[in-house]
Amino acid sequence: MSLSAQLPALQVVLPLLSAPLAVLLRRGWLAFAVVTAAAWAAFAIAIGLWLQVDALPSNGVISYHIGSWAPPWGIEYRIDRLTSFVLVLVSGMAALVLPYSRASIAREIPQESHYLFYAMLGLCLAGLLGITITGDAFNVFVFLEISSLSAYVLIALGRDRRALAASYRYLIMGSIGATFIVIGIGFLYLMTGTLNLADMAARIGAIESSRPVLAALAFLTVGISLKLALFPLHQWLPNAYTYAPSAVTAFLAATATKVSVYVLIRFYFSVFGDSLVFHKLPLPQLMLWLSLLALFAASFIAIFQDNLKRLFAYSSVGQIGYITLGLSFDSVNGLTASIVHLFNHGIAKAAIFLLIGALVVGIARPGAAPPAPTFDRLAGLARRMPLTSFGIVIAGLSLIGVPGTAGFISKWYLVLAALEKGQLWLVGAILLSSLLAVAYVWRFVEAAYFQAPPPGRELKREAPLSLLIPAWVLVLASVWFGLDTSLTLGSAVEVAEGLVRHRP
Repeated sequence: MSLSAQLPALQVVLPLLSAPLAVLLRRGWLAFAVVTAAAWAAFAIAIGLWLQVDALPSNGVISYHIGSWAPPWGIEYRIDRLTSFVLVLVSGMAALVLPYSRASIAREIPQESHYLFYAMLGLCLAGLLGITITGDAFNVFVFLEISSLSAYVLIALGRDRRALAASYRYLIMGSIGATFIVIGIGFLYLMTGTLNLADMAARIGAIESSRPVLAALAFLTVGISLKLALFPLHQWLPNAYTYAPSAVTAFLAATATKVSVYVLIRFYFSVFGDSLVFHKLPLPQLMLWLSLLALFAASFIAIFQDNLKRLFAYSSVGQIGYITLGLSFDSVNGLTASIVHLFNHGIAKAAIFLLIGALVVGIARPGAAPPAPTFDRLAGLARRMPLTSFGIVIAGLSLIGVPGTAGFISKWYLVLAALEKGQLWLVGAILLSSLLAVAYVWRFVEAAYFQAPPPGRELKREAPLSLLIPAWVLVLASVWFGLDTSLTLGSAVEVAEGLVRHRP
């Protein structure tokens, strides 16, 4: 059997094996080399799988049978266009964050814990890729726990003692979410007798109105919403993003919540189907109002944060609202907006958090622990750190949705979906929420470009290239994918049309 036929298994196995190997090596630079090589290999494999799926006929699927046991009896890895799209995002983020982390964690994590950082990042990557690629409902839960447990450790590695408290809160709320998810999966297994998602979708049509199936939908919705930080189940996110090491924040912001959105889309559109989720229950209306609350409440709170990292953490909650708002429309345009914003927000927010980590290094005094990026420390930043400051502004414009950036494409399709439904008031809400994004991005612009540094804090220097290059790759990507949408928007439209028009 050719190597190309084994790519689905290698997608998960390589980063999974890199984690224990990093622990056995117990040397930071060796662990870095092993996990980084695995991440880049996973990225290359994800691109290879994307090309394989793209070469298939419309709605083509790659089915990989673990242990040669044919589904639904055996475990199946199943790759379609949506799967390959998310695999490229997750593995690509890891491939960029790991080179950045080499210089970043030297300031933010004690040296004796560096090998543990790389081991946990490799494990988290394996878990996120496993969630995305598996076609087995129970494996979704298993990989979800692998990624979550490693994320708890990664957050707790931060030097600030509050990182431990943030990790503990995430652990408690994440465990509650995981419990809801496994209960929902248990109900589905009880009623269908299978854990294979494709087989489950084929069997669920005849029993979709039964109480256990409705209970499963409710448990899965709440559990996954907690994992993706849908307002008001977002309480774990602001502290986790604020106090985690910069590389960890960037990686989780770009991947963890996005994979959870992917799981929600997979269950809603591929398993339960249109009639149950969107027609027989008031889920679209509930998701619509919760999304609007996220857009306005979280963005409004972000405006008043004094810590730049915390400001953009609350911004993430608001931006997740745009993704779930698209799902609530139950249309091709709405789902397209959700899928493309899943990607666009991932690259823009990762760029911002990587650049915040770079500016923390820049404002730190030699030999001192990195300070919090509060606005009083950012005054006049653009004079000494022009590349870092300008990168944050460009990525911030993508969050706002300025034409010429990737974020504009997402919001344009949200507006089209609202117009398609005849909901003009929602168009106004989307535009008004973008003004809130203008307000919190402007706070950084004002401090960095229009304020003089206070006496005694003039010492700032541009960040090392090892920090700037990965961040600027993502900044430029935020512009590129706003100008050339053939890859992201083209894939999202094709995926949305397949899911909406070919549901169980």
